[in-house]
Amino acid sequence: MREGIVKLQKNLAQTIVGKDESIRLVLVALLSGGHALLEDVPGVGKTLLAKSLARSIDGKFHRIQCTPDLLPTDITGTNIWNPRSGEFEFLPGPVFTNVLLADEINRATPRTQSALLEVMEERQVTVDGRSRPVTSPFFVIATQNPIEYQGTFPLPEAQMDRFTLSLTLGYPTEAEEMQMLERISQSFSIDDLKPCISLEELLQLRQSSNQVKVENSLKQYILDLVRATREDDEVTLGVSPRGAVSLHKATQALAFIDGRDYAIPDDVKLLAPHVLSHRLIPAGGKRSHTIVDRLLRSLPIP
Repeated sequence: MREGIVKLQKNLAQTIVGKDESIRLVLVALLSGGHALLEDVPGVGKTLLAKSLARSIDGKFHRIQCTPDLLPTDITGTNIWNPRSGEFEFLPGPVFTNVLLADEINRATPRTQSALLEVMEERQVTVDGRSRPVTSPFFVIATQNPIEYQGTFPLPEAQMDRFTLSLTLGYPTEAEEMQMLERISQSFSIDDLKPCISLEELLQLRQSSNQVKVENSLKQYILDLVRATREDDEVTLGVSPRGAVSLHKATQALAFIDGRDYAIPDDVKLLAPHVLSHRLIPAGGKRSHTIVDRLLRSLPIP
């Protein structure tokens, strides 16, 4: 069953140079049934990663360029009048896809950002009182530039809490950047990337990931870590119960990707900064990653 994971990693590595750990984390979010937030500067391959993932799983891909004038119906879809039939017909929005890229999500207004709340959690869209399920699997990759703040709207806590994990791709090394330039001369493009697994196989991988065993002591470790964020003096708002569930599922997914049918404490330690940091609201100008790292060092490891 893990052969599908290996195929995905190799396929994505054809277009994403030197970002094996980032690919691994995105696959954790995908297998755990969640979503990923990429916080990075422009031009490091965020869009390419999303498109490559969609092609690798033979799924549909839609991209939303978030701007201040984007409307909620531009995301969810809307009912339009059909003069021939004399009835309103539903025109699906870009959320009816398998992989959705919400590019520069913090440039959309809070009203438009909220259009993603229901579909990211409940996998459905409600328009004019009628709910419609989206395609399965449904995976959101959202990006935002952590440097540029002019003309942006910070994501509210409810929106941040719906992302399983956050990560950055970072700049490539000199050797990796040279490899990227060499690929240009070889005329390799995203269009040359072929699917390596089907959507049905992906759903089976998710099911297998959910069966990874997590010992009670490790579950207690996850709870101790999450509850510590709520009691810390340097935290204004701690991690929600949804965050604990996300860390548990992500831990299972990472163990499965690494070829194990059981989770270990190192899985939790590796994932905690990515799963918990963006859910925290630190006090007094503290950095959330620093707080999570400190809590990881202070708690006893099972």
